[in-house]
Order: sequence, then C-alpha cells, then structure tokens
Amino acid sequence: MTATEFTPLASLLGGGLIGLAAVMLFASHGRIAGISGIASRLILPEPGGDRWGRFAFIAGLVAAPMLVAAASGEAVHQTIAAATPVLVAAGLLVGFGAVLGNGCTSGHGVCGLARLSVRSLVATAVFMAAGLATVFLTRHVL
Repeated sequence: MTATEFTPLASLLGGGLIGLAAVMLFASHGRIAGISGIASRLILPEPGGDRWGRFAFIAGLVAAPMLVAAASGEAVHQTIAAATPVLVAAGLLVGFGAVLGNGCTSGHGVCGLARLSVRSLVATAVFMAAGLATVFLTRHVL
C-alpha cells in the first residue's frame, strides 16, 4: 500500500473553490450543491428544473482534471487498486447511502454544516465514522 501525498496548499485551494461554488449556487439559485441530488435530478429531471445547469455542474466535475492537466502540463494520475466488482459494489452502497441519508457528503458535509443544520451534523458524523471504520478494517483487519 502506498502513502498518499500530503498537499496542504492544493487542498486548501480546492476546499476554498468548493466552498465558493456552493455559496455561488445557493446565492444565485437558492439550491444546495449536493452532487447526488444534482446528478439524480439530471437523470430523472423535475418539471421546470434547470437541466442545463445541472449538466454544466457535472460536466465541470468531469472536466476539472483535464483543465488541471492542461494548465500544469502534467497528467493527473488516479490509481484504483480495487477490482471492478468491488468498485461496482462500492458505488451501489454509496448511492444507497446517499438516498437513505437524503443527501451526500457535499450536500450535508459542505452545505448543511455551513447552514448549521443538525440533521447534516448527524449525517456527517455517521458517514465520517463509517469511512473511518472502513479504512481501519480494510487496512488493519482484512
């Protein structure tokens, strides 16, 4: 297992941009920047919804690594050691959790906590605890 590179400046800049995007979306559209909600309403649109805005949001998430690579001249490397069935199962579990929790990490953890939502505080504590337990189990027990 390889160590993850610690990049405090890039992390601070990325976190600031996420916060800025969340504030801009809320200020301009009155919407929470929860990626699971944006993606689900892109797939199953609601009447009168802003489908193109949702598409632009998701396209920006996909295009961001390409823009970083173009600006820096270095390819963005992402290595996932898990097999495809594990990734499929993980994706389904995350999707189920987002539906069960009525939101995802971005909706609850970024936007909900910023609005001082008790429900988001509980949801964030639960998914952080689950993430910590998962990492501990996969690295030290299994």
